[in-house]
Amino acid sequence: MNSLSARVPDTRVRTLSATLYGYLFLSDLVLLYPVYVLLFSDTGLTVGQISALFVIWSVTAIVLEVPSGAWADTVSRRLLLCLAPLLTGGCFALWVLAGSWWAFALGFVLWGAGGALGSGALEALVYTELDRLGAAGRYARTMGRGRTAGVLGVLASLGLAGPVLAAGGYRAVGAASVLSAVLAAAVATRFPEHRPAVPPGTASFDEPPGPGWWASLRAGLAEARADRRVRAAVLLVPAVTAVWGTLDEYAPLLARDTGVAASTVPLLLLPVWIGMTVGGLLAPAAERLTTRGYAALLALAAVALSAGAAVRHPGGFLLLGVAFCGLQLATVLADARLQDRITGPGRATVTSVAGMGTDLAMIVVYAGYALVAVTGGHPVAFVAAAVPYLLVAGALAVSGRAGERATVPDRPTTPVAR
Repeated sequence: MNSLSARVPDTRVRTLSATLYGYLFLSDLVLLYPVYVLLFSDTGLTVGQISALFVIWSVTAIVLEVPSGAWADTVSRRLLLCLAPLLTGGCFALWVLAGSWWAFALGFVLWGAGGALGSGALEALVYTELDRLGAAGRYARTMGRGRTAGVLGVLASLGLAGPVLAAGGYRAVGAASVLSAVLAAAVATRFPEHRPAVPPGTASFDEPPGPGWWASLRAGLAEARADRRVRAAVLLVPAVTAVWGTLDEYAPLLARDTGVAASTVPLLLLPVWIGMTVGGLLAPAAERLTTRGYAALLALAAVALSAGAAVRHPGGFLLLGVAFCGLQLATVLADARLQDRITGPGRATVTSVAGMGTDLAMIVVYAGYALVAVTGGHPVAFVAAAVPYLLVAGALAVSGRAGERATVPDRPTTPVAR
């Protein structure tokens, strides 16, 4: 009997993990990923116009990020995870059916709304369910593998996009992307969700929701503002994520600048996405990095990023793969630290505050990238983008203390099911 009981949490953790992996894989199995910037360019858009689209994307996410996080703390997080890919699927359909700057802009509004619905809700659901099963210590490992599953979806897209594009054009690539979004929504219905009971008369979905929207919003914002440790973790997320989260949008243009054909661009991006895969898988081994070790990781990634872009050759994408490996790992570790430091009921709200900070920083990066790329080209813009990471690494190295954990300094001591 005891043996059976001991296996139940582990089985439930595996079920949660498998659902997460499937959801993220399908969410990123988007054949438009490696070619949609080329679609914009082939439609006649300039780098400035493309950057303006990315700003619209980020502004939409900023406006909706924190309110949607509070909503995720109020209603079913699983419901929001079902809706999110459907909105992004609508974006892809609009792009390939309409094909104008305004259609692209409206599509990014849909995509930004979908991203806001899922941001915060996913991390909060996974952490809450793991914590309920006594496995909160598995969060970094689980999310690291989950992000890797997403990268594997992108890798599959890179391999399939070229042949599908050659066979059916952008519409065929778009149709496949919409199908993946619908399948991701279907998988999201399989997420377990157990929420605290609420007073009678409160609106509910499949599972009992949390506190009211306004109460969740206030509680989450108060924790992010008042708790110094939480505030530091919130700020680290955009500091690590914003720049490379922007650069991967321009990577196809950097690849085409090396002289390869458009159909070869997805293959040239493979080292970048393989690097992200490895970075996610390294999360469990890297959890014990000190602050100075974490700073060294960022510095190494920055050097590889600038060197890979500066060579202006397809071989430079191998170095870019190293850079994105380190940056993916740094992002997973920053998220793990944030989740472990949140103690209040507004987990999704606090996570969304970090997401909003990332979106705000990305607007600055989009504007800066457009300015540098127009005057110096894409390689120079990538080299310039490495500078913020060197600054963050320097700040962490100065403030770091030997023995301090850069990822989860306050890891719960509750035994974890293995």
